[in-house]
Amino acid sequence: MSFMSPTRGAMTLEEVAADIERYRREAPNDRFRLIVGSDSQPQSARHATLFVTAVVIHRVGKGARFYFLKRPYKRSLPLRQRIFMEASYSLETVQALEEALRPAGSSLPIEVHLDIGEHGETKALIKEIVGWVTQSGYEAKIKPESFGASKVADRFTKS
Repeated sequence: MSFMSPTRGAMTLEEVAADIERYRREAPNDRFRLIVGSDSQPQSARHATLFVTAVVIHRVGKGARFYFLKRPYKRSLPLRQRIFMEASYSLETVQALEEALRPAGSSLPIEVHLDIGEHGETKALIKEIVGWVTQSGYEAKIKPESFGASKVADRFTKS
């Protein structure tokens, strides 16, 4: 997995984990949230889909750092399949990130931000997707609280 950081450039997952730990050590008494969210965008000119997964370390009330990973997919997909793949990519990233953070003894609760909400076509998927994420052991957030997916990851599906 090759992530991008707006300030540090290309980074491996292990480098992302080390950067998260350094950021936390800067303010050990502050409260942090670790967020992973994915979004996708059909690319009609190429009949493909671009998936982007964002990892956000949020120092509550004092800013955040984020990293993102782009995953091109060779064909376009129906909305339901895209939403399930977004959740799958987020869960895959969460598990890999937990593994990378484990040597540092880091344990942060992780939120999985989903690009689904009570309004629009994704409403029918909420119960299934949120159930999957929570059964996997993570807190699930949907729109409008899922900024990791609907704002951060979304921003890089268009570039």
